[in-house]
Amino acid sequence: MMEAHELIVVGGGIAGLTAAAYAAKRGMDVLLIEKNETCGGLINTFARDGFTFDGGVRALESAGIIKPMLADLGIELPSVKSPVSVGIGKDIITVESEGDLEAYAALLRRTYPESGEDIDRLVSLIRTVMSHMKILYAVDNPLFKNFREDLGYFLRVYLPWMGKFILTLRKLDSLKGPVEEYLAGIIKNPSLRDIVDQHFFKATPTFFAMSYFYLYTDYFYPLGGVGKLPERVQEKFLRFGGKLKTGRRIVAVKPAEKVLVDDQGYSYQYKKLIWAADLRFLYANTETNGLPEPVVRNIAAKKTAMEGAKSSESVFTLFIAADLPPDYFSALSRGHFFYNPSAQGLGAIHRKELASLLERWERLSRATILDWLDRFCRYNTYEISIPVLKDPQAAPPGKTGIIASLLFDYELVKRVHTDGWYDGFKAYLEQKILSVLTENLYPQLSGRILFSFSASPLSIEERVASSGGAIVGWSFEYPIPVTSSMLGVNESVLTAIPDIYQAGQWSYSPTGVPTSIMTGRLAADRVAKK
Repeated sequence: MMEAHELIVVGGGIAGLTAAAYAAKRGMDVLLIEKNETCGGLINTFARDGFTFDGGVRALESAGIIKPMLADLGIELPSVKSPVSVGIGKDIITVESEGDLEAYAALLRRTYPESGEDIDRLVSLIRTVMSHMKILYAVDNPLFKNFREDLGYFLRVYLPWMGKFILTLRKLDSLKGPVEEYLAGIIKNPSLRDIVDQHFFKATPTFFAMSYFYLYTDYFYPLGGVGKLPERVQEKFLRFGGKLKTGRRIVAVKPAEKVLVDDQGYSYQYKKLIWAADLRFLYANTETNGLPEPVVRNIAAKKTAMEGAKSSESVFTLFIAADLPPDYFSALSRGHFFYNPSAQGLGAIHRKELASLLERWERLSRATILDWLDRFCRYNTYEISIPVLKDPQAAPPGKTGIIASLLFDYELVKRVHTDGWYDGFKAYLEQKILSVLTENLYPQLSGRILFSFSASPLSIEERVASSGGAIVGWSFEYPIPVTSSMLGVNESVLTAIPDIYQAGQWSYSPTGVPTSIMTGRLAADRVAKK
Protein backbone atom coordinates (compact mmCIF):
# COMPACT_ATOMS: atom_id res chain seq x y z
CA MET A 1 0.00 0.00 0.00
CA MET A 2 1.42 3.39 -1.03
CA GLU A 3 0.41 6.95 -0.19
CA ALA A 4 2.06 10.14 -1.42
CA HIS A 5 2.72 13.51 0.23
CA GLU A 6 4.47 16.73 -0.67
CA LEU A 7 6.50 16.63 2.56
CA ILE A 8 7.02 13.85 5.08
CA VAL A 9 8.53 14.53 8.50
CA VAL A 10 9.91 11.54 10.40
CA GLY A 11 10.09 11.96 14.17
CA GLY A 12 7.47 13.58 16.38
CA GLY A 13 9.78 15.22 18.90
CA ILE A 14 9.74 19.00 19.22
CA ALA A 15 12.00 19.45 16.16
CA GLY A 16 9.77 17.34 13.93
CA LEU A 17 6.62 18.95 15.28
CA THR A 18 8.03 22.43 14.67
CA ALA A 19 9.09 21.58 11.13
CA ALA A 20 5.73 19.98 10.36
CA ALA A 21 3.74 22.87 11.86
CA TYR A 22 5.59 25.55 9.89
CA ALA A 23 5.39 23.60 6.64
CA ALA A 24 1.66 22.97 7.12
CA LYS A 25 1.16 26.64 7.99
CA ARG A 26 2.47 27.46 4.51
CA GLY A 27 -0.20 25.23 2.99
CA MET A 28 2.00 22.25 2.19
CA ASP A 29 0.64 18.69 2.24
CA VAL A 30 2.52 17.35 5.28
CA LEU A 31 2.54 13.90 6.88
CA LEU A 32 4.27 13.48 10.25
CA ILE A 33 5.27 9.91 11.18
CA GLU A 34 6.09 9.04 14.80
CA LYS A 35 7.10 5.61 16.06
CA ASN A 36 5.40 5.99 19.47
CA GLU A 37 1.69 6.34 20.08
CA THR A 38 2.27 9.89 21.32
CA CYS A 39 4.54 12.68 20.13
CA GLY A 40 6.98 14.70 22.20
CA GLY A 41 10.12 12.56 22.38
CA LEU A 42 12.31 13.79 25.23
CA ILE A 43 9.73 16.42 26.14
CA ASN A 44 7.02 14.30 27.68
CA THR A 45 4.79 14.30 30.73
CA PHE A 46 2.83 11.37 32.09
CA ALA A 47 0.58 10.64 35.07
CA ARG A 48 0.56 7.74 37.49
CA ASP A 49 -1.98 7.38 40.32
CA GLY A 50 -2.64 11.11 40.33
CA PHE A 51 1.02 12.17 40.22
CA THR A 52 2.40 14.16 37.28
CA PHE A 53 5.93 13.26 36.19
CA ASP A 54 8.08 14.74 33.43
CA GLY A 55 9.83 11.92 31.61
CA GLY A 56 12.44 14.02 29.81
CA VAL A 57 13.43 17.63 30.38
CA ARG A 58 12.30 19.03 33.76
CA ALA A 59 11.71 22.64 32.70
CA LEU A 60 12.10 24.82 29.61
CA GLU A 61 14.29 27.80 28.81
CA SER A 62 13.05 30.16 26.13
CA ALA A 63 16.53 31.27 24.97
CA GLY A 64 14.84 33.81 22.72
CA ILE A 65 13.28 30.96 20.74
CA ILE A 66 10.49 29.01 22.49
CA LYS A 67 8.25 31.91 23.49
CA PRO A 68 8.67 33.74 20.15
CA MET A 69 7.85 30.48 18.35
CA LEU A 70 4.68 30.06 20.42
CA ALA A 71 3.63 33.64 19.68
CA ASP A 72 4.38 33.23 15.97
CA LEU A 73 2.23 30.10 15.77
CA GLY A 74 -0.53 31.62 17.90
CA ILE A 75 -0.13 29.09 20.71
CA GLU A 76 -1.07 29.83 24.31
CA LEU A 77 0.96 27.89 26.88
CA PRO A 78 0.11 28.87 30.47
CA SER A 79 3.29 28.59 32.51
CA VAL A 80 5.09 29.76 35.64
CA LYS A 81 8.65 30.77 36.38
CA SER A 82 10.78 27.85 37.51
CA PRO A 83 13.56 29.16 39.79
CA VAL A 84 16.52 26.85 40.35
CA SER A 85 18.03 25.93 43.71
CA VAL A 86 21.66 24.86 44.04
CA GLY A 87 23.01 22.99 47.06
CA ILE A 88 26.08 21.36 48.53
CA GLY A 89 25.38 19.23 51.59
CA LYS A 90 23.07 21.21 53.88
CA ASP A 91 23.89 24.57 52.27
CA ILE A 92 21.27 25.49 49.66
CA ILE A 93 20.61 28.72 47.73
CA THR A 94 18.08 29.74 45.07
CA VAL A 95 18.93 31.47 41.80
CA GLU A 96 16.21 33.89 40.74
CA SER A 97 18.19 36.71 39.18
CA GLU A 98 21.62 37.63 37.90
CA GLY A 99 22.41 39.12 41.32
CA ASP A 100 22.27 35.67 42.90
CA LEU A 101 25.67 34.93 41.42
CA GLU A 102 27.02 36.54 44.61
CA ALA A 103 25.00 34.08 46.70
CA TYR A 104 26.50 31.24 44.67
CA ALA A 105 30.01 32.59 45.23
CA ALA A 106 29.29 32.84 48.97
CA LEU A 107 28.07 29.22 48.98
CA LEU A 108 31.34 28.11 47.38
CA ARG A 109 33.40 30.19 49.83
CA ARG A 110 31.62 28.62 52.79
CA THR A 111 32.25 25.16 51.33
CA TYR A 112 35.85 25.77 50.21
CA PRO A 113 37.17 28.57 52.49
CA GLU A 114 40.76 27.88 51.38
CA SER A 115 39.94 28.50 47.68
CA GLY A 116 38.99 32.17 47.63
CA GLU A 117 41.17 33.06 44.64
CA ASP A 118 39.90 30.05 42.67
CA ILE A 119 36.32 31.13 43.34
CA ASP A 120 37.06 34.72 42.29
CA ARG A 121 38.42 33.50 38.95
CA LEU A 122 35.42 31.20 38.45
CA VAL A 123 32.93 33.98 39.19
CA SER A 124 34.78 36.30 36.81
CA LEU A 125 34.47 33.66 34.06
CA ILE A 126 30.75 33.21 34.73
CA ARG A 127 30.23 36.98 34.59
CA THR A 128 32.01 37.17 31.25
CA VAL A 129 29.85 34.43 29.76
CA MET A 130 26.71 35.99 31.24
CA SER A 131 27.54 39.27 29.51
CA HIS A 132 27.81 37.36 26.22
CA MET A 133 24.50 35.58 26.83
CA LYS A 134 22.75 38.90 27.42
CA ILE A 135 23.74 39.93 23.92
CA LEU A 136 22.79 36.60 22.35
CA TYR A 137 19.32 36.72 23.91
CA ALA A 138 18.84 40.50 23.79
CA VAL A 139 16.19 40.12 21.08
CA ASP A 140 13.85 37.35 20.04
CA ASN A 141 15.36 35.00 17.48
CA PRO A 142 14.79 36.59 14.04
CA LEU A 143 13.49 33.29 12.66
CA PHE A 144 10.25 33.95 14.49
CA LYS A 145 9.82 37.66 13.67
CA ASN A 146 7.98 38.95 10.61
CA PHE A 147 10.02 41.99 9.65
CA ARG A 148 7.72 42.78 6.75
CA GLU A 149 5.02 43.59 9.30
CA ASP A 150 7.34 45.66 11.50
CA LEU A 151 10.13 47.18 9.44
CA GLY A 152 10.70 49.76 12.16
CA TYR A 153 11.66 47.01 14.62
CA PHE A 154 14.11 45.59 12.11
CA LEU A 155 15.85 48.93 11.56
CA ARG A 156 15.67 50.11 15.17
CA VAL A 157 16.44 46.91 17.11
CA TYR A 158 17.48 43.93 15.03
CA LEU A 159 19.98 45.52 12.64
CA PRO A 160 22.15 47.10 15.39
CA TRP A 161 21.96 43.86 17.40
CA MET A 162 23.13 41.69 14.52
CA GLY A 163 26.67 43.12 14.55
CA LYS A 164 26.97 42.58 18.30
CA PHE A 165 25.60 39.05 17.89
CA ILE A 166 28.25 38.03 15.34
CA LEU A 167 31.04 39.60 17.39
CA THR A 168 29.82 37.75 20.50
CA LEU A 169 29.79 34.41 18.67
CA ARG A 170 33.42 34.96 17.75
CA LYS A 171 34.28 35.73 21.36
CA LEU A 172 32.53 32.58 22.50
CA ASP A 173 34.59 30.63 19.99
CA SER A 174 37.60 31.19 22.27
CA LEU A 175 35.71 29.33 25.01
CA LYS A 176 34.73 26.26 23.00
CA GLY A 177 37.33 23.96 24.59
CA PRO A 178 36.32 21.30 27.17
CA VAL A 179 35.17 22.85 30.43
CA GLU A 180 37.29 20.41 32.51
CA GLU A 181 40.48 21.59 30.83
CA TYR A 182 39.59 25.26 31.10
CA LEU A 183 38.68 25.02 34.78
CA ALA A 184 41.90 23.10 35.48
CA GLY A 185 43.75 26.24 34.37
CA ILE A 186 41.96 28.58 36.77
CA ILE A 187 40.93 26.38 39.74
CA LYS A 188 43.56 24.57 41.78
CA ASN A 189 41.18 22.79 44.16
CA PRO A 190 40.13 19.52 42.40
CA SER A 191 36.98 19.11 44.50
CA LEU A 192 35.81 22.61 43.63
CA ARG A 193 36.44 21.89 39.95
CA ASP A 194 34.39 18.71 40.22
CA ILE A 195 31.46 20.43 41.90
CA VAL A 196 31.34 22.89 39.00
CA ASP A 197 31.97 20.65 35.99
CA GLN A 198 30.26 17.38 36.97
CA HIS A 199 26.90 19.06 36.33
CA PHE A 200 27.67 18.75 32.63
CA PHE A 201 28.38 16.18 29.94
CA LYS A 202 32.01 15.20 29.60
CA ALA A 203 34.03 17.70 27.54
CA THR A 204 31.13 20.16 27.32
CA PRO A 205 32.33 23.42 25.68
CA THR A 206 33.27 25.95 28.35
CA PHE A 207 30.92 28.68 27.14
CA PHE A 208 28.00 26.23 27.11
CA ALA A 209 28.68 25.03 30.66
CA MET A 210 29.35 28.49 32.10
CA SER A 211 26.19 29.91 30.50
CA TYR A 212 23.97 27.83 32.72
CA PHE A 213 23.94 30.24 35.62
CA TYR A 214 22.43 32.79 33.27
CA LEU A 215 19.99 30.24 31.84
CA TYR A 216 18.76 29.27 35.32
CA THR A 217 16.96 32.63 35.45
CA ASP A 218 15.24 31.84 32.14
CA TYR A 219 13.57 28.55 33.16
CA PHE A 220 9.79 28.28 33.01
CA TYR A 221 7.37 25.40 33.55
CA PRO A 222 4.13 24.85 31.59
CA LEU A 223 1.14 24.18 33.81
CA GLY A 224 0.33 20.51 33.34
CA GLY A 225 3.95 19.60 32.66
CA VAL A 226 6.58 20.17 29.98
CA GLY A 227 4.70 17.76 27.71
CA LYS A 228 2.15 20.52 27.13
CA LEU A 229 4.63 22.18 24.75
CA PRO A 230 4.70 19.42 22.09
CA GLU A 231 1.02 18.78 22.72
CA ARG A 232 0.12 22.36 21.78
CA VAL A 233 2.40 22.38 18.73
CA GLN A 234 0.83 19.12 17.57
CA GLU A 235 -2.65 20.61 17.93
CA LYS A 236 -1.61 23.60 15.85
CA PHE A 237 -0.06 21.34 13.18
CA LEU A 238 -3.31 19.39 12.83
CA ARG A 239 -5.31 22.64 12.76
CA PHE A 240 -3.14 23.78 9.83
CA GLY A 241 -4.27 20.66 7.97
CA GLY A 242 -1.31 18.40 8.68
CA LYS A 243 -1.68 14.62 8.90
CA LEU A 244 -0.24 12.47 11.69
CA LYS A 245 0.49 8.76 11.88
CA THR A 246 1.71 7.32 15.18
CA GLY A 247 2.86 3.84 16.08
CA ARG A 248 4.78 3.57 12.79
CA ARG A 249 8.54 2.99 12.75
CA ILE A 250 10.37 3.73 9.48
CA VAL A 251 12.63 0.81 8.55
CA ALA A 252 13.90 1.77 5.09
CA VAL A 253 14.62 4.94 3.12
CA LYS A 254 14.81 4.71 -0.69
CA PRO A 255 15.89 8.14 -1.95
CA ALA A 256 16.20 7.09 -5.61
CA GLU A 257 12.47 6.32 -5.54
CA LYS A 258 11.68 8.94 -2.84
CA VAL A 259 9.96 6.24 -0.81
CA LEU A 260 9.85 5.34 2.89
CA VAL A 261 8.80 1.93 4.25
CA ASP A 262 7.46 1.40 7.76
CA ASP A 263 7.48 -1.64 10.04
CA GLN A 264 3.93 -2.54 9.05
CA GLY A 265 4.78 -2.81 5.37
CA TYR A 266 3.26 0.52 4.31
CA SER A 267 5.12 2.72 1.83
CA TYR A 268 5.09 6.50 1.58
CA GLN A 269 6.19 8.61 -1.38
CA TYR A 270 7.56 12.07 -0.73
CA LYS A 271 8.79 15.06 -2.70
CA LYS A 272 10.79 16.34 0.27
CA LEU A 273 11.65 14.65 3.56
CA ILE A 274 12.68 16.12 6.92
CA TRP A 275 14.37 13.58 9.17
CA ALA A 276 13.90 14.62 12.81
CA ALA A 277 14.97 11.28 14.27
CA ASP A 278 18.27 9.52 14.93
CA LEU A 279 20.79 10.27 12.17
CA ARG A 280 22.72 7.04 12.62
CA PHE A 281 19.53 5.17 11.85
CA LEU A 282 18.91 7.30 8.74
CA TYR A 283 22.31 6.60 7.20
CA ALA A 284 22.32 2.94 8.24
CA ASN A 285 18.92 2.33 6.61
CA THR A 286 19.22 4.40 3.45
CA GLU A 287 19.35 2.35 0.26
CA THR A 288 21.67 3.87 -2.34
CA ASN A 289 20.62 1.78 -5.37
CA GLY A 290 19.89 4.02 -8.33
CA LEU A 291 21.66 7.11 -6.97
CA PRO A 292 24.54 8.83 -8.84
CA GLU A 293 27.97 7.59 -7.79
CA PRO A 294 29.12 10.92 -6.24
CA VAL A 295 26.01 10.93 -4.04
CA VAL A 296 26.63 7.31 -3.01
CA ARG A 297 30.18 8.23 -1.98
CA ASN A 298 28.95 11.19 0.05
CA ILE A 299 26.38 9.06 1.82
CA ALA A 300 28.99 6.39 2.58
CA ALA A 301 31.39 9.00 3.98
CA LYS A 302 28.67 10.44 6.19
CA LYS A 303 27.68 6.98 7.38
CA THR A 304 31.30 6.25 8.33
CA ALA A 305 31.50 9.55 10.23
CA MET A 306 28.29 8.70 12.11
CA GLU A 307 29.62 5.27 13.05
CA GLY A 308 32.89 6.76 14.29
CA ALA A 309 31.21 9.37 16.47
CA LYS A 310 29.95 8.68 19.99
CA SER A 311 26.59 9.43 21.54
CA SER A 312 26.50 11.81 24.47
CA GLU A 313 25.99 10.60 28.00
CA SER A 314 22.55 9.47 28.96
CA VAL A 315 20.70 9.73 32.27
CA PHE A 316 19.28 7.47 34.97
CA THR A 317 16.08 8.73 36.60
CA LEU A 318 14.20 7.66 39.72
CA PHE A 319 10.52 8.64 40.02
CA ILE A 320 9.12 8.70 43.57
CA ALA A 321 5.61 9.24 44.93
CA ALA A 322 5.80 10.32 48.58
CA ASP A 323 3.16 10.53 51.28
CA LEU A 324 4.57 13.87 52.38
CA PRO A 325 3.13 17.38 51.86
CA PRO A 326 4.76 19.79 49.38
CA ASP A 327 5.62 22.16 52.25
CA TYR A 328 8.14 19.65 53.55
CA PHE A 329 10.11 19.95 50.32
CA SER A 330 9.59 23.66 49.66
CA ALA A 331 11.21 24.40 53.03
CA LEU A 332 14.49 23.20 51.48
CA SER A 333 14.42 24.19 47.81
CA ARG A 334 12.42 25.31 44.82
CA GLY A 335 10.93 22.80 42.39
CA HIS A 336 14.07 22.55 40.24
CA PHE A 337 17.15 21.67 42.25
CA PHE A 338 20.77 20.80 41.43
CA TYR A 339 22.21 19.05 44.46
CA ASN A 340 25.62 17.76 45.54
CA PRO A 341 25.41 15.55 48.66
CA SER A 342 29.16 15.87 49.19
CA ALA A 343 31.71 18.64 48.67
CA GLN A 344 34.33 16.07 47.69
CA GLY A 345 33.26 15.67 44.07
CA LEU A 346 33.56 12.64 41.83
CA GLY A 347 37.24 12.98 41.04
CA ALA A 348 38.28 10.14 38.76
CA ILE A 349 35.20 8.01 39.51
CA HIS A 350 33.17 8.93 36.43
CA ARG A 351 36.11 9.26 34.07
CA LYS A 352 39.25 7.17 34.59
CA GLU A 353 37.65 4.63 36.92
CA LEU A 354 34.66 4.16 34.61
CA ALA A 355 36.94 3.73 31.60
CA SER A 356 38.96 1.16 33.56
CA LEU A 357 35.78 -0.71 34.52
CA LEU A 358 34.70 -0.99 30.91
CA GLU A 359 38.18 -2.09 29.77
CA ARG A 360 38.41 -4.83 32.43
CA TRP A 361 34.71 -5.73 32.42
CA GLU A 362 35.08 -9.45 31.74
CA ARG A 363 37.49 -9.86 34.67
CA LEU A 364 35.52 -7.92 37.27
CA SER A 365 33.15 -9.27 39.90
CA ARG A 366 29.69 -7.78 40.36
CA ALA A 367 30.77 -6.69 43.85
CA THR A 368 33.52 -4.53 42.32
CA ILE A 369 31.08 -2.89 39.92
CA LEU A 370 28.56 -2.23 42.70
CA ASP A 371 31.29 -0.75 44.90
CA TRP A 372 32.07 1.71 42.09
CA LEU A 373 28.34 2.45 41.74
CA ASP A 374 28.06 3.17 45.46
CA ARG A 375 30.80 5.82 45.29
CA PHE A 376 29.41 7.16 42.01
CA CYS A 377 26.08 7.88 43.72
CA ARG A 378 27.59 9.25 46.93
CA TYR A 379 29.68 12.00 45.27
CA ASN A 380 27.60 12.82 42.20
CA THR A 381 25.42 15.79 41.26
CA TYR A 382 21.66 15.22 41.16
CA GLU A 383 19.02 17.08 39.22
CA ILE A 384 15.87 16.98 41.33
CA SER A 385 12.50 18.11 40.06
CA ILE A 386 9.38 18.42 42.21
CA PRO A 387 6.50 19.23 39.84
CA VAL A 388 3.97 20.06 42.56
CA LEU A 389 6.15 22.96 43.76
CA LYS A 390 5.64 24.46 40.30
CA ASP A 391 2.09 23.31 39.58
CA PRO A 392 -0.16 22.60 42.62
CA GLN A 393 -2.24 20.20 40.50
CA ALA A 394 0.73 17.89 39.87
CA ALA A 395 0.08 15.60 42.88
CA PRO A 396 -2.84 14.50 45.08
CA PRO A 397 -3.49 16.78 48.09
CA GLY A 398 -0.87 16.38 50.80
CA LYS A 399 1.41 14.28 48.61
CA THR A 400 4.48 14.96 46.48
CA GLY A 401 6.11 13.49 43.39
CA ILE A 402 9.91 13.65 43.10
CA ILE A 403 12.08 13.12 40.03
CA ALA A 404 15.78 12.55 40.78
CA SER A 405 18.29 11.93 38.01
CA LEU A 406 22.01 11.80 37.34
CA LEU A 407 24.09 11.54 34.18
CA PHE A 408 24.85 7.93 33.39
CA ASP A 409 26.90 5.91 30.92
CA TYR A 410 24.95 3.91 28.36
CA GLU A 411 27.70 1.37 27.70
CA LEU A 412 27.85 0.29 31.34
CA VAL A 413 24.10 -0.34 31.48
CA LYS A 414 24.20 -2.15 28.15
CA ARG A 415 26.86 -4.54 29.41
CA VAL A 416 24.93 -5.21 32.59
CA HIS A 417 21.88 -6.00 30.48
CA THR A 418 23.89 -8.32 28.21
CA ASP A 419 25.28 -10.14 31.26
CA GLY A 420 21.76 -10.79 32.55
CA TRP A 421 21.57 -8.79 35.79
CA TYR A 422 19.93 -5.58 34.57
CA ASP A 423 16.94 -5.74 36.94
CA GLY A 424 19.14 -6.31 39.97
CA PHE A 425 21.48 -3.52 38.91
CA LYS A 426 18.57 -1.11 38.50
CA ALA A 427 17.14 -2.06 41.89
CA TYR A 428 20.53 -1.49 43.55
CA LEU A 429 20.93 1.89 41.86
CA GLU A 430 17.41 2.93 42.86
CA GLN A 431 18.18 2.06 46.48
CA LYS A 432 21.45 4.01 46.41
CA ILE A 433 19.73 7.13 45.09
CA LEU A 434 17.04 6.79 47.76
CA SER A 435 19.74 6.48 50.41
CA VAL A 436 21.41 9.68 49.22
CA LEU A 437 18.11 11.57 49.33
CA THR A 438 17.01 10.31 52.74
CA GLU A 439 20.41 10.62 54.43
CA ASN A 440 21.24 14.08 53.11
CA LEU A 441 18.02 15.89 52.24
CA TYR A 442 14.73 14.26 53.12
CA PRO A 443 14.98 12.09 56.27
CA GLN A 444 11.19 11.82 56.52
CA LEU A 445 11.08 10.21 53.08
CA SER A 446 12.10 6.91 54.65
CA GLY A 447 8.97 4.85 55.13
CA ARG A 448 6.74 7.36 53.34
CA ILE A 449 7.20 6.17 49.76
CA LEU A 450 3.96 5.16 48.07
CA PHE A 451 5.69 3.81 44.98
CA SER A 452 8.82 4.33 42.91
CA PHE A 453 10.19 3.26 39.54
CA SER A 454 13.10 4.18 37.31
CA ALA A 455 14.19 4.79 33.71
CA SER A 456 17.67 3.93 32.50
CA PRO A 457 19.59 4.83 29.32
CA LEU A 458 18.10 1.67 27.79
CA SER A 459 14.60 2.98 28.56
CA ILE A 460 15.41 6.23 26.76
CA GLU A 461 16.86 4.40 23.79
CA GLU A 462 13.70 2.31 23.50
CA ARG A 463 11.28 5.24 23.79
CA VAL A 464 13.11 7.91 21.82
CA ALA A 465 15.18 5.63 19.55
CA SER A 466 18.26 7.81 20.07
CA SER A 467 21.56 5.94 19.75
CA GLY A 468 22.96 5.15 23.18
CA GLY A 469 19.98 6.72 24.93
CA ALA A 470 21.56 10.11 24.25
CA ILE A 471 19.66 13.18 25.45
CA VAL A 472 21.58 15.91 23.63
CA GLY A 473 22.93 14.04 20.61
CA TRP A 474 26.66 13.69 20.08
CA SER A 475 29.40 13.35 22.68
CA PHE A 476 31.92 16.20 22.89
CA GLU A 477 34.72 13.70 23.54
CA TYR A 478 34.87 12.54 19.91
CA PRO A 479 34.71 14.30 16.53
CA ILE A 480 31.16 15.55 16.00
CA PRO A 481 29.79 14.60 12.55
CA VAL A 482 27.33 17.53 12.39
CA THR A 483 27.47 21.32 12.62
CA SER A 484 28.73 22.49 16.01
CA SER A 485 29.16 26.22 15.42
CA MET A 486 26.31 28.70 15.68
CA LEU A 487 27.81 30.57 12.74
CA GLY A 488 27.01 27.55 10.58
CA VAL A 489 23.61 26.68 11.98
CA ASN A 490 21.81 27.60 8.76
CA GLU A 491 23.63 24.72 7.05
CA SER A 492 23.01 22.26 9.88
CA VAL A 493 19.78 21.01 8.30
CA LEU A 494 21.45 19.73 5.12
CA THR A 495 22.17 16.02 4.55
CA ALA A 496 24.17 14.06 1.99
CA ILE A 497 20.94 12.57 0.64
CA PRO A 498 18.99 14.32 -2.14
CA ASP A 499 15.78 16.07 -1.03
CA ILE A 500 16.24 15.00 2.60
CA TYR A 501 16.84 17.53 5.39
CA GLN A 502 17.58 16.97 9.06
CA ALA A 503 16.41 18.58 12.30
CA GLY A 504 16.63 18.04 16.03
CA GLN A 505 19.22 17.11 18.60
CA TRP A 506 21.25 15.09 16.12
CA SER A 507 21.58 17.86 13.53
CA TYR A 508 23.54 20.28 15.72
CA SER A 509 25.78 20.09 18.78
CA PRO A 510 25.51 21.21 21.54
CA THR A 511 21.76 21.16 21.42
CA GLY A 512 18.65 21.32 23.55
CA VAL A 513 14.97 22.20 23.20
CA PRO A 514 15.47 25.73 21.75
CA THR A 515 18.03 24.53 19.20
CA SER A 516 15.82 21.60 18.21
CA ILE A 517 13.00 24.06 17.57
CA MET A 518 15.32 26.32 15.59
CA THR A 519 16.57 23.49 13.36
CA GLY A 520 12.99 22.35 12.82
CA ARG A 521 12.07 25.82 11.61
CA LEU A 522 15.21 26.08 9.43
CA ALA A 523 14.43 22.73 7.79
CA ALA A 524 10.85 23.82 7.07
CA ASP A 525 12.14 27.06 5.53
CA ARG A 526 14.56 25.14 3.29
CA VAL A 527 11.79 22.88 2.05
CA ALA A 528 9.46 25.81 1.40
CA LYS A 529 12.10 27.67 -0.62
CA LYS A 530 12.82 24.58 -2.70
